[in-house]
Amino acid sequence: MLNSFRYLIALGVSLLAIGQAAVVVAEVCATDDTGREVCLEQPATRIAALSPGATELVWAAGAGDKVVAVVSFSDYPDQAKEVPSVGSHTRMDLERLMELQPDLVIGWVTGNPPEQIEALRDLGLPVFSIEPRSFEDVSHTIERLSLLAGTDEEGFAEADRFRQGIAALERQYRDAEPVSVFYQVWDEPLMTVNDEHLIGKVISLCGGVNVFGDLERLVPRISAEAVIGANPEAILAGGMGEENRHWLARWEAFPSIDATARENLYFIPPSLVQRPTPRMLEGSQLFCEKLDDARAKR
Repeated sequence: MLNSFRYLIALGVSLLAIGQAAVVVAEVCATDDTGREVCLEQPATRIAALSPGATELVWAAGAGDKVVAVVSFSDYPDQAKEVPSVGSHTRMDLERLMELQPDLVIGWVTGNPPEQIEALRDLGLPVFSIEPRSFEDVSHTIERLSLLAGTDEEGFAEADRFRQGIAALERQYRDAEPVSVFYQVWDEPLMTVNDEHLIGKVISLCGGVNVFGDLERLVPRISAEAVIGANPEAILAGGMGEENRHWLARWEAFPSIDATARENLYFIPPSLVQRPTPRMLEGSQLFCEKLDDARAKR
């Protein structure tokens, strides 16, 4: 009888220990791109993504079915278009966001107004802020998001797929002949990127040399005269839509630019290179193909 009683006590202690361990295991933590550690008592089930890129990354992490709020222009994947919008990345409807009861908010370090992010934290919402600045950052972001959402098996697989795809392009273009490049990220005002920007890294990946790579700002404003003076061999541009090439039309008026003279004016669907998501692999492949075309015209 005494032995049975001792057994029941031991069993109870074991079950209690298992229960405590389960609580510990359920908590998930990750450090965001501001250096803030975000911990959840259990994996997130209701996620708000406050930029189109964040929306894509949550889906890439395997947690798309957990997204309950997005912002305008969150158009990929198609399922994201059906999720309630809470405004734009610069002007959110906080009341509407709170009504949707997210248990995790994915912010954009330089895109969301700091005062709105702080307001969300003051309301008790855990905010995980991201801003991938390199190809590896894209993979690492997917991995961290998948840990917070409890979808790490799918998320880590997608992160590795992207990582391996970029590595293959690096091998393919490691010894490619340089091509001087101007990438137009915006039209009015005219804007480009420097070498520290992730798009700048796409240019380098493909064997391109960014004619404005040494500028201090990540996204500097420039003049048309500066582009003419830099005389790039290739000009690549996005636009105000996935099929809109009109930004390239202005350069057709300057036949003195090598890119114009050689018909090296190329359109790149902006969402493929201007969002730090796995689709950058597709965008990088397209970018590299355009520079190969420019090389072939020499």
